[in-house]
Amino acid sequence: MSWLSGAAGPALRRAVRRLRGLNERCVELPPAGGASPRGRVLLSYIVDAVLVRSERDLPHSHPHFWETWAMAQAFREEGYAVDVIHWTRRGPLPRTDYDIYVDVRRNFDRYAADLPPSCLKIAHMDTAHHRVHNGSQQRRLDDLRQRRGIALAPFKQIEENRAAENADLITVLGNEFTIGSFAFAGKPIRRIRLSNAFDYPFPDGRDLAAARRRFLWLGSEGFVHKGLDLVLDAFAGLPDLHLTVCGPVEREPAFRKAFADLLYRTPNIRTEGWVDVAGPRFRELARQSLALVYPSCSEGGGGCVLTAMHAGLIPVVTREASVDIAPDRGVTLPDASVESIRTAVRTLSAAPPADLEAMARAAWTWAREFHTRERFFREYRAFVRELDSFRKKG
Repeated sequence: MSWLSGAAGPALRRAVRRLRGLNERCVELPPAGGASPRGRVLLSYIVDAVLVRSERDLPHSHPHFWETWAMAQAFREEGYAVDVIHWTRRGPLPRTDYDIYVDVRRNFDRYAADLPPSCLKIAHMDTAHHRVHNGSQQRRLDDLRQRRGIALAPFKQIEENRAAENADLITVLGNEFTIGSFAFAGKPIRRIRLSNAFDYPFPDGRDLAAARRRFLWLGSEGFVHKGLDLVLDAFAGLPDLHLTVCGPVEREPAFRKAFADLLYRTPNIRTEGWVDVAGPRFRELARQSLALVYPSCSEGGGGCVLTAMHAGLIPVVTREASVDIAPDRGVTLPDASVESIRTAVRTLSAAPPADLEAMARAAWTWAREFHTRERFFREYRAFVRELDSFRKKG
């Protein structure tokens, strides 16, 4: 599956899914251990995740692959039969006699109406609410137009839906920013901390005298949404500090063209492009650097931030990046401005090496405690076990 995890991975996966008819397929999974099912669950998320021969074959390019597998497995281990469909399915429900329905937005309104009142409906939100997500991105685009005279189109806007309003329960992956975006619905909200696939060793012996001047931006598409434009502008005015950009900039030609001078012709900025975070090159870059700079405007769990923390990098992020950052393990920007980013990285770079070492280790230790696959599975299975008591209260 490694060929599906590279820079062209998402497009290839979509093509393979269409060719194999997976968008409309329903995969039926029995309860673990061959027991008689205590109920039936419909899980609408990533159908590819339950078609692999082994958990080890799952792509590591996004947590939702493994998390779909884990959610299905948690229900199976609690005695449920699980039907898994893809979140983009257009066809009707596979059946209607479900006891629990879990979906990530797109089909929620349509399918919830066809399910019996006794079916417990759970909205699994892997982003902030669509109005917060879309509105925050548009404000970033408007700011870019005013700041630099660059007009770019919105990228990956989330479709309008009423999943939060129609759900009985909501699960979220991110911090209080993400949770707060759904508070208006007045529904019980349960946080299940985002998983991370990587268990990097801490970079002991890192040369902080050199690394303290080197920073990373790591992310996928949606570069304005994730603040790359701000980070590029910030480092363009910091010639004594170095930025490495790790992301598939070729996937957004308009952004790449608008920022070509900063991406490719600025002495202290190097564009690495897409980097396999499971490979040696990422670990090398992380060991050579001090911190990740990631001023996103809206996230559902901050997977790139968590990967960087697992690799021993100090996070310099916005609250909207959706990761809990205490002062001893990172920097939360007061606002997403070029000047705030410059001030934060200058201050961090000038800190005593012992303080930087302690901060990086605190970030690494916290990520390994709260954001692992084991932690996600434990929390989600506990959530599944609590559903019976929720039904009784309801």
